[in-house]
Amino acid sequence: MSYSPERRSENWPEDPKNGPSKDNYEGSTGVEHEALDTNWHQVVESFDDMNLKEELLRGIYAYGFEKPSAIQQRAIMPCIEGRDVIAQAQSGTGKTATFSISILQQIDTSIRECQALILAPTRELAQQIQKVVIALGDHLNAKCHACIGGTNVREDMRQLESGVHVVVGTPGRVFDMISRRALRANTIKLFVLDEADEMLSRGFKDQIHDVFKMLSSDVQVILLSATMPDDVLEVSRCFMRDPVRILVQKEELTLEGSHFLQHSSQGGLAHGINAST
Repeated sequence: MSYSPERRSENWPEDPKNGPSKDNYEGSTGVEHEALDTNWHQVVESFDDMNLKEELLRGIYAYGFEKPSAIQQRAIMPCIEGRDVIAQAQSGTGKTATFSISILQQIDTSIRECQALILAPTRELAQQIQKVVIALGDHLNAKCHACIGGTNVREDMRQLESGVHVVVGTPGRVFDMISRRALRANTIKLFVLDEADEMLSRGFKDQIHDVFKMLSSDVQVILLSATMPDDVLEVSRCFMRDPVRILVQKEELTLEGSHFLQHSSQGGLAHGINAST
């Protein structure tokens, strides 16, 4: 990764009366910001112009993608460059593929260690992300494991100890695997928070912080959310260093959304999933 800003603080936002404490962090005030303030304007209109690994490009085209969606045109490059990125776009616009492509471009699949961790609010979304990562990384032989509740803990541990490149899961099970030392946090260089607004609304704030505390202080953080309520912005301030901020306007989705969704759904059908997430 080429971008190396100063180390981030691991403290939660300070409470004006009681000082810094995650226990004093109350999250959303109920006021939702209308939109993220964009500070990144580079647009790359073709996957071929992103200087991706040849095997990854093959996976992207085999999956059914022809042209990057609006969020992919803007967010993949700063993610690949190692920047912290906070991106706001509606569901179904290609956010999952955005961070999946960025992860697969950066990891070294010759090293059988977890190099990227993705947190998701639900088991179903975690499993869907796993399928996208595996499909796009097919020609890279990328190993992706889903750590989710409701599955056998020992089997989870066995899978992790056998060696995987990417782990996607719900916060509680992921933290459990780190606590049991089945998931080694010291090798993780990318940390993705998907559907951050949904995760915080489900009460995962403290679990997310518990996981983050176990990661390296220079881990790259990518945060994606459909909305930007106050608690999501506060978490981004706590976890992220000088983040690239990207908002995909609804007008941009209207202009190219039908083209993108048509081809991405075709690719997703080939793998039994919806590729447009």
